[in-house]
Amino acid sequence: MVKKLSRRYFLLTTESAIASVLFASCTPTQNSPTSQLVSQSTKTAPLKVGSRNTTTEDVLKFIQKEIAPSHGLDFQIVTIADSVKINDALKNGEIDANFFQHQPFMKQAAKRLNADFVMLNRSYTTITGLYSKRLKIKSINEILTGATIAISNDDSNQDRALKFLKHIDLINLKDKSGEYYSVKDVIKHPKNLQIQELDNYAIVRALDDVDLAVTSASFLVQAKVSLDPIVLDEVGMANKNYAVGLATVQSKANDPNIQKLNQLVIDPKLKDYINNYRQGTISPAF
Repeated sequence: MVKKLSRRYFLLTTESAIASVLFASCTPTQNSPTSQLVSQSTKTAPLKVGSRNTTTEDVLKFIQKEIAPSHGLDFQIVTIADSVKINDALKNGEIDANFFQHQPFMKQAAKRLNADFVMLNRSYTTITGLYSKRLKIKSINEILTGATIAISNDDSNQDRALKFLKHIDLINLKDKSGEYYSVKDVIKHPKNLQIQELDNYAIVRALDDVDLAVTSASFLVQAKVSLDPIVLDEVGMANKNYAVGLATVQSKANDPNIQKLNQLVIDPKLKDYINNYRQGTISPAF
C-alpha cells in the first residue's frame, strides 16, 4: 500500500514539473519579441494632418522638422490633392486635422457635410490679387472693355473676389441675393468684364486663355507660375477670417496633441520662416 502511494505521488510531481516547464517556455519575457509587439501596439499613433498644396505642405514640413521635435510632437502629413476630399477625410476620421483653408471655406464644407468643424489658430495669409499673364499691364486703368476674367466658383472665394473687384471699381454689385455675393449679383459696369467661374486650381491653368484672374500666390506657386499682381486685395488680406488655419472636428479640438500643434502653427520660429518664404507669397497672421 505504501509503495503504491509513493509511486502515485512521484508521477503527479513529475507531471507538475513538466507542466511548469512548458508554461514557463510559453510565457513571454520582458524582452521577448512578443512583449515588444504588445508594447509597440500600445503606442499612440501620430497625428494625421491633411495638406492641400505646396505652400501648406512646406509650412507643415518646416514645423515637423524644425519645431515639433523639441516639443515632443510627432505628426504625419497627408497630402490630399482635392479641396473637397480633404474635408471629407476630416469628417470621416481619415485625418485628425487639416491645414489649408480659411474659415469661410471651412464653414461652407461643414454645411455641406453636416460636420462640426472648428477653426483653431490662424497661421498665415496668402497674398491675393488681380493677375494677368496675357496682358502686359501694370494698372487697372489699362484693362480693356470686355476683358475676360476668371474667378473662383466656390461660394466663399467667389464672394471675396467680387467684393475685391467692386472695391477697385471694376464691377458693380446689387444687394446680395444670398449669404454670399455671386455672379448673379453683378450688374452693369463700365468695363463690361466677361466673368468665368472656375475651380481655384483651374484658374491658374487658364491664365493663357483669359485676360485677367483673381487668385492667390499659393495657387501660382503650386503651378510654378511667377507673376506680379496688378493690384493686391489688401482689404481681404487684412481680414483674419481669410487666413489659413488649423481645422479639426469638435470632438478632437481639446486633444493634447492637436492643441500642441495648434501652438506650433503660431510659433515665433514659424513667423520668420513665413516672412522669408518664396519672396513674400504669404504673410504671418499672428
